[in-house]
Amino acid sequence: MARRIYYGILLLCMMALGCARAVAAQDLESFTRSAFARQGLSVQVEPREKGGASFLEARANGAVLGWAFSTWTLIHSVGYSGQPVEIFVALDPDLKVAAARLTRQDEPILIIGVSSKQLDDFVSSLRGLDIQDLSHVSALGAKGAAPVLAGATVSSSVFRDAVVRASRVVARATGALGGGGILREKFEPADWDGLERQGAIVQRRVLGKEFAESVGAVADKPDELLIEVYAALATPAGIGRNLFGRRIYDSLSGTIGPEDNLLFVGSRGLLSILGGDWRASGVFERLAIAQGGRTIRLTKAMHRDLDKLAPDDAPDLREQALFILPAASGFDPAQPFRLALMLTRHAPDGEPQSATFFLDGRLPDSYIAQPPSAAPALWMEIWRARTAEVVVLAAMLSVLFGILLFQDRLVQHLQLYKRTRIVFLGLTLVFLGLYAKAQLSVVQVITFIHAVRGEFKWELFLLDPMIFILWGFVALAMLFWGRGVFCGWLCPFGALQELLNEAARRLGIRQWEPPWGLHERLGMIKYLFFIGIFAVSLNSMDGAFRAAEIEPFKTVISLHFLRPWSFVLYAVATLAAGLFVRRAFCRYLCPLGAALALPARMHIFDWLKRRPQCGRECRQCAVQCPVQAINPLGTISPNECIYCLNCQAMYHDPKVCKGLMGREARRQGMEAMIASAKQKEAGRG
Repeated sequence: MARRIYYGILLLCMMALGCARAVAAQDLESFTRSAFARQGLSVQVEPREKGGASFLEARANGAVLGWAFSTWTLIHSVGYSGQPVEIFVALDPDLKVAAARLTRQDEPILIIGVSSKQLDDFVSSLRGLDIQDLSHVSALGAKGAAPVLAGATVSSSVFRDAVVRASRVVARATGALGGGGILREKFEPADWDGLERQGAIVQRRVLGKEFAESVGAVADKPDELLIEVYAALATPAGIGRNLFGRRIYDSLSGTIGPEDNLLFVGSRGLLSILGGDWRASGVFERLAIAQGGRTIRLTKAMHRDLDKLAPDDAPDLREQALFILPAASGFDPAQPFRLALMLTRHAPDGEPQSATFFLDGRLPDSYIAQPPSAAPALWMEIWRARTAEVVVLAAMLSVLFGILLFQDRLVQHLQLYKRTRIVFLGLTLVFLGLYAKAQLSVVQVITFIHAVRGEFKWELFLLDPMIFILWGFVALAMLFWGRGVFCGWLCPFGALQELLNEAARRLGIRQWEPPWGLHERLGMIKYLFFIGIFAVSLNSMDGAFRAAEIEPFKTVISLHFLRPWSFVLYAVATLAAGLFVRRAFCRYLCPLGAALALPARMHIFDWLKRRPQCGRECRQCAVQCPVQAINPLGTISPNECIYCLNCQAMYHDPKVCKGLMGREARRQGMEAMIASAKQKEAGRG
């Protein structure tokens, strides 16, 4: 009974999968008909499979109107979030996009104010895009470059790139786009030695010692030559004509298909690579070709007899054969291949011993047709387009690294430290946030975690250079200083809160510091938020992105309050709270801060100095800490510290630090005692 239920469920799943594929196929066929619809023409749509690509071909009155395909089916396109993206594309014979339709996506950018209709309209606007013209990615944002969708620059660039790459796969498969093939007619006279020097002929020797080691035996004659194998892909005239002679080569070329290939194999030595069983079985059991995960068995039908070789300096071979590799076998002459040699010999006791060896071969580059200039990787073009921003960010991070490295010297000059911090926070807000929109988010943390758990691709994270560089620096800073470097110096929203609070304090707005017990308990909220968002992401990334709206970063920094009133009201409320409670959102609500705080204790060095009097005789640092990261005992919590260096400035201030004040009092007392002793000594004299 249980078995029947199992098979029933399996059958239903297969039927559901089949129905889903059928619906998808019908959708693509309907899209194809509408894309190539012409007045008065009846469009016929037929499936095609060629060159490893599956697509639909549209015809009318015997003429090809174009081809249609799914980017997901062809190249497994994914978006910036790492989730699948599917776009239906119609390509005309002029290699221009006739139509494009976005059918599936799961981009987090939608959650921050870009609607589905805007993305649909953007993809549809790719109509007319020439996939041979590289100017559409030559300089993102430059004049003449393809447009991107404001607010979704990276995602829209990824979509456009998927359309171009998938279109080129189909264009090459149909032959409409040249390149990637071989130069079959290229010929230059060469002898055997010349062909070996250019890499057209490859060779492999197997000695007695190597064979014995492969079968776990001891060789009686370790240096004995068992076999020497030669192989050459003889399809180009420059190889085939020189090997076989013009008459034989021309005869072969006239009888094989236009995309078939010629493979020469010869050997000499004690063992045989051809044997005699193939005449009865129809398969050469001792030879096979491996290429790109595909194994091609050489059969009797592929074999052609070869009596002699044309070069006078050719070695004296015991066996030589020619094989015709049909295009249907999937063999790609422009790619490397391996010839598998299954060798057999008899042990002294008469038992047969078998081992497999490989001969690596490839066509010399001089015979490979150079493809059209490939479009550079999308992330590289984005980095080039944002070179100026990257340079400024690198300069900012270099300055910050210097501040952190020489913090003791900086904080000893109180006014310089305060001005440096205010200027840096202003630069973080204006340049990183409002201009470059380089605001890190818990969304990126969740996306990274799921990418590591699944199919990780660096290219997805390289698509935004500012975010990538910032995360790299934050990771390094966490290793040396903890999580506070980002929160205290590089978070645009955090900088905005601190600058607004500084202005409020100067205007005399009364501040409120929660009691320590309440502060500790409120600090748990942000961890609950992060855990909740991560838990939701395990079931639904879309739900996690929506839950991440607890961060007002997108509303304030990315979209400049251009959002529905509910989002704006929430963002204003968080900023207003920060006028009375310094960095209120950072301290109690920020899930990103919680995510960074979890590994915060892993930092190597402890750069923040404390004195024995801290928390015992003096609590000035704890009172003045903007985020209450110093507990009543004087210990700094790395989970809450934003590394503002305020406590370090007080640590070195002799007018504030009781430790320094006590030291100064003791010094003055000692000097007074010495002076008094000297006076007494002088009086006695």
